[in-house]
Amino acid sequence: MRAAHAHGAWVGVVSAGIRQVIGPALERAGVDVPVFANDVDFNPAGWALTFIDDSLYGHDKAARVRAARDGGARTIYVGDGISDFAAAHEADAVFAKKNCALERYARERGLPVTPFSSFDEIRVALLL
Repeated sequence: MRAAHAHGAWVGVVSAGIRQVIGPALERAGVDVPVFANDVDFNPAGWALTFIDDSLYGHDKAARVRAARDGGARTIYVGDGISDFAAAHEADAVFAKKNCALERYARERGLPVTPFSSFDEIRVALLL
């Protein structure tokens, strides 16, 4: 993150997960980036999820990537799972965690993809 920010890159987390779980985990790791994810109300009477939109995973990641790209940004997408499939079609470059669903999906469809095991590999690939 420091390398990306030092080069003027905007970095954010776009997730189909839960913001109240992701945010604190990033804080514990010392990572300060915006998180776009679904919300949950941890009420003792029962949890209530609030989705960002009514798409399949509650968050249309592809729309968020498309909006950034249409706004003039070069989009680099990093993912691993099935909720990342549509966004991979929208990004200028895709990094997929090795041996996970997104890597298999991209390869099966001939989408350009760079597999990674650590975020440092992404930093090196982007020369940040």
